[in-house]
Amino acid sequence: MNAALAHRGPDGDGFHDDGPVTLAHRRLAIIDRAGGAQPMSNEDGTCWIVFNGEIYNHRALRPVLEARGHRFRTLSDTETILHAWEEYGTACVERLWGMFAFAIFDSRTRELFIARDRLGKKPLFYAVFDGVLHFASELGALGASPAWRGDLDLSALEGYLSLGYFLAPNTAYRHVRKLEPGCWLHVRNGRIATSRYWDVTEFGTDHRDEGALLADVDTALGTAVRDRLESEVPLGAFLSGGIDSGLVVSYMADAQTGPVVTATVGFADAAHNELRAAGLTAARFHTQHHEQVVAPRLEEVFDQVVDHLGEPMADSSAVPTWYVSQSARRHVTVALSGDGGDETFAGYDFRYVPHMWEGRARGLVPGAPGRRLARWLGTRWPRARALPRPLRLGTIFENLSRDPAAGYYLDLCFLKPPDARAILGLPAGEFTDSPVYEAVTDVYRRCPSPEPLQRAQYADLKVYMPNDPLVKVDRMSMAHSLEVRSPLLDHRVVELAFRIPSARKLRGRTGKVLLRELARRRLPAELATMPKRGFTLPIGEWIAGPYRQAFTDDVLGAQSRVGTILDSHAVRRLLGEFQPGMASHAYALWAVWLLEKWLRRQHVPIAGVSAAMTASFAATAR
Repeated sequence: MNAALAHRGPDGDGFHDDGPVTLAHRRLAIIDRAGGAQPMSNEDGTCWIVFNGEIYNHRALRPVLEARGHRFRTLSDTETILHAWEEYGTACVERLWGMFAFAIFDSRTRELFIARDRLGKKPLFYAVFDGVLHFASELGALGASPAWRGDLDLSALEGYLSLGYFLAPNTAYRHVRKLEPGCWLHVRNGRIATSRYWDVTEFGTDHRDEGALLADVDTALGTAVRDRLESEVPLGAFLSGGIDSGLVVSYMADAQTGPVVTATVGFADAAHNELRAAGLTAARFHTQHHEQVVAPRLEEVFDQVVDHLGEPMADSSAVPTWYVSQSARRHVTVALSGDGGDETFAGYDFRYVPHMWEGRARGLVPGAPGRRLARWLGTRWPRARALPRPLRLGTIFENLSRDPAAGYYLDLCFLKPPDARAILGLPAGEFTDSPVYEAVTDVYRRCPSPEPLQRAQYADLKVYMPNDPLVKVDRMSMAHSLEVRSPLLDHRVVELAFRIPSARKLRGRTGKVLLRELARRRLPAELATMPKRGFTLPIGEWIAGPYRQAFTDDVLGAQSRVGTILDSHAVRRLLGEFQPGMASHAYALWAVWLLEKWLRRQHVPIAGVSAAMTASFAATAR
């Protein structure tokens, strides 16, 4: 099991065996490289920990714990967690600032405590096989257990096809769960309990003027970046052409005495190339800049990407993330990124702007007759991408016929529910009966803010962010033994952003207003006028062109595995209709192809379907 995680920790391994518990760890040595080996114990060997991540306030916590009598033997942040557990018990996680997944075995009470960071930057999977609790940083480690049970969870496939990922706490496997962000798991006396220890609680409460808000955001981002610069190995940053990574680099340049190391990957296709924009920021801050133009060859990386994802995830930007991580690792072991700015500061204007408009317009729709008319218009309005954007009203009409939570769900779906059900060979039905619909809309509805934008952002933070972007970044970076830190997802920054009213974050059709103002002050002026390039791949052109035959052979050929669980006729129809530029078809075909690759690579049993750490812990699940 531990060997399956060697890519996450190539600098060493360690094991601890104690009766009912076995802990194992793979180490990527970054802080206290000499003394921070794991599994690590406290002074008397009664508590042991395995830990993946970084605690950014460990130096501030150390004197507090020493004053209470705790003795430190190392300079590692790992040891700080151990002593915090001894002092505060399960409440220790509330004092930890950082990204983490860790497990502590306390031999005095024979209990196990597992926790995951607030936003879900570090992964943690768990399952009970043959009465034994297994947990690990990646699914591949669990799959190496002799007790492994890998039955596919068919009930989750509709969610995967619609959203592009398996929504936590579920996984692609029926018997395996994800520990959700901001949660802990506790095992004692054979009983497993989970609890949430963190959530966003304030929405739109900060009504100060824009100048005061901007000053606070500026200070918070600068602090978050400085907190993430501790390292005994080379450290740098991902630099795209956007303002989020540019701002991160600008604060790094303020805090560091030497030049910031930056890495950018571009593609030959101009629509997928941000090298020029990134170069402007690199020049502004005199970074030690490394840029690389790559010509992606899917046949070279597809299988590797699928293997490291662990379960199907249909976000095609995992492939370019693989390349930029590979490039950055040639120069650094730790990289800061700009992830999180869109979700916390309202950057997805293509989705947030219509959602706000719908919220205002919904009050003008006259009851049930108005909703029926909106639904009728939504089903008949032309959906061609050739239509000017202001005339693409079909989705808006459809959303207006439903409540805001349903409208959010439909916007979140890459593939609309009727299309996903058609691929599964299911009758169209009513998508609100789907379990994934209930899971997503429950998150949206539990947000106490009356503002549609805040509710959509909150749901993105809880649903989309930890299940798609953070998965993509973690798996693709750790595949190359590269640690990625995300200052914009510091929980203090996130809490500050949600206290800011919607009107301060999104103005008219322009999102991320506060970050744009900071960028205007700190970044090259030319960036504001340059078009935004997506960090994506031209999968539509690939499937319609050079990879059409490969797709057909894999998905529709005699050896197809998805053909046993999907409607091959529906997939063949989509391929026959497909032309480049048809975004929904491109996504659907890519999701099906990736599922096929995963089924082959993981040897998932179809017939039976009805860290940097690993561990097993004898427990009875009751």
